[in-house]
Amino acid sequence: MPIDQRFFDYQGPLSLRTLLAKCDIDYAGEADPQITGVAAADNAVEGDLCFFEGETVQAGRVSARASACFVTDKAASGLPDDVIPLISSHPRVSHKRASEVLYKVKDWQAEGAAPSVHPTARVAPTAFVGAGAAIGAGTTIGPGAVIGPGVQIGEHSSIGANVCVRCALIGNHVKLYSGASIGEAGFGVTGGPEGAEDVPQWGRVIIQDYVTVGANSCIDRGAFSDTIIGERTKIDNLVQIAHNVVVGRSVMMASFTGISGTTRVDDGVVMGGRVGIADHVHIGAGAKLAASSGIFRDIPAGETWGGVPAKPLRQYLREIAWIQKQIAPKKKPK
Repeated sequence: MPIDQRFFDYQGPLSLRTLLAKCDIDYAGEADPQITGVAAADNAVEGDLCFFEGETVQAGRVSARASACFVTDKAASGLPDDVIPLISSHPRVSHKRASEVLYKVKDWQAEGAAPSVHPTARVAPTAFVGAGAAIGAGTTIGPGAVIGPGVQIGEHSSIGANVCVRCALIGNHVKLYSGASIGEAGFGVTGGPEGAEDVPQWGRVIIQDYVTVGANSCIDRGAFSDTIIGERTKIDNLVQIAHNVVVGRSVMMASFTGISGTTRVDDGVVMGGRVGIADHVHIGAGAKLAASSGIFRDIPAGETWGGVPAKPLRQYLREIAWIQKQIAPKKKPK
């Protein structure tokens, strides 16, 4: 997916050789294609630069349309034939540096077109609305709220006090309660030659109509694709939703729920308080997750699970009852 230039300043295109030189990366290859963007390995297209950190046998999963790919020496032979291998001991770090040459997150004070605020919208005097942002009819922006450059907010939405929104598209009749943070970078961290390094996030947050996001909840923007919250989903206070998560319609999440990156939650799922979901998990439509559940694998549609690690709730409760029976004090014979 192309990186949205409403939220990110584009510094390209650059030839591969020029781009790598700006990153202080040596390149002796003959091919010198134009690099027009960065992408994840599985969906890169012509002009994209990607990275791959897996084994040689898995390198064939890299998109054959990618122009070049940072890869370890060991795995380079597994790349598709037309993808230029760029050997790196830390492919993700090299990709991070290249991406930061091509793109910059727009500064809060970025110059550009004046924000578009509908005459019936109400913006508190202490709120900030960035260049190119749009605020729809009947929407209210509370005191101290910060609306970043290019953010689009639909009609009759309510943005509470001290809410921060950037790199996001917000629908109609959305409620963001005080202190919510929408569209900040997710927890992208990788190990580099000098220790842990933050990895930039180039995606967006999309919040559809009639969604409610509770106070002090955080929804991170995607890494390359979008974090999406479906229509009429209701999110309690103090909930964390990581990058690339896709949440369906009419999902309910109680307080302290945490959803790790690239997880998919289908329509109508209900989560009790303090549920934790690991990354790359799929929760089927209509599933129910008991409070304090720890989810480490896919859950089929319509089932109720609980426990840590989570399992079908009846099974979990039987196991708890058996354990309690084993540890209960034995009655002394009379």
